[in-house]
Amino acid sequence: MLEKLFTSGTRADIMSLLFNSPEEKFYVREIARLVRKNPSGVKKELDKLEKMGLTISEKEGNLKYFKVNKNSSLFPELKGLIAKSLGLPGALKSVLKASEAKTAFIYGQYLDDSNAPSVNLFIVSDSNHLKKNLEDMEKRFGREIHYTVMHELEYKTKKKTGDRQLKKLLTTKKILLVGRL
Repeated sequence: MLEKLFTSGTRADIMSLLFNSPEEKFYVREIARLVRKNPSGVKKELDKLEKMGLTISEKEGNLKYFKVNKNSSLFPELKGLIAKSLGLPGALKSVLKASEAKTAFIYGQYLDDSNAPSVNLFIVSDSNHLKKNLEDMEKRFGREIHYTVMHELEYKTKKKTGDRQLKKLLTTKKILLVGRL
């Protein structure tokens, strides 16, 4: 839907990333890697978004960082539109990619009832920036997000040794958001 609304799929992906992580700032190559697009195309779109007043940039050393302009009059409407077009799984996927989660999936009641009041989420990540973003998601979608974060080394060790609880979790029905099991 966003690709139809905007002139570029790259722009839609960039906006999705930035609007779902409004407190974060990213440099061009980082955005290109996260949205899996060519850095030169990403740079062009970021420059256009900045001219429209939707993003702002700041230089730190030799890197130019971009983030969403929360003071833009369009920020609340676009944030809501992006969240609605992506749905909860899409918004979670965007936030998890931005925080460099290695693996993440939704499991439990939400799979049978997408109107369930809560969502269970399993995340493999070494990042410490998940809590705030997930709290924002809870507010935005009006649902509790119960999440478990496991560090990558612990995950690999438990998977290799055949940990029963992890094995049970990995064999349940799920929506894979990021990475591979």
